[in-house]
Amino acid sequence: GLLSVIQRLKGSPEQELRIVLLGLDNAGKTTLLNVAGPTLPLGNAGVCVPTQGFNIKSVHSHGFKLNVWDIGGQRSIRPYWKKYLGSTDLLIYVIDSADQKRFEETGQELAELTKAESLSGVPLLVFANKQDLVTAAPAAEIAEGLSLHTYRDREWQIQACSALSGEGVQDGMNWISSQIVNRKK
Repeated sequence: GLLSVIQRLKGSPEQELRIVLLGLDNAGKTTLLNVAGPTLPLGNAGVCVPTQGFNIKSVHSHGFKLNVWDIGGQRSIRPYWKKYLGSTDLLIYVIDSADQKRFEETGQELAELTKAESLSGVPLLVFANKQDLVTAAPAAEIAEGLSLHTYRDREWQIQACSALSGEGVQDGMNWISSQIVNRKK
């Protein structure tokens, strides 16, 4: 995972990485951040309260300082998202795969985000969350609906996951690791 890549890069001067975690309200961003604990020692999957504003989790590990910004997804907060995007090294966008009524809305928000000049060329990881629910759309279907194949100005990946169980989260973290290694070269 990410920690093993960081360990391999040990010895280089500390590099700070800014990761922004976005998505609509109730997509599972904070839960996902807390579940990432085994990979990024950030927390645990306890009870999550909807984020009002933002949370920042920072970890110093083997020459890297990882700053993960978890920004609330309520409609009233979304206009402020762009104010947090400066110097972003990686964007994680979380989608509630079971809330198909909001796919169009989340697609519009993601499309707007990726147009931001400050995110030009920034790698994008889309977590298709809540795959543990029977009503969840498959990640491939979500990728098609979001037209991810048209994103030619950046590396992107969609990863099916369940923030509650942690299933698929490690695969997403492995992709993040590969992006960090590529940026380091």
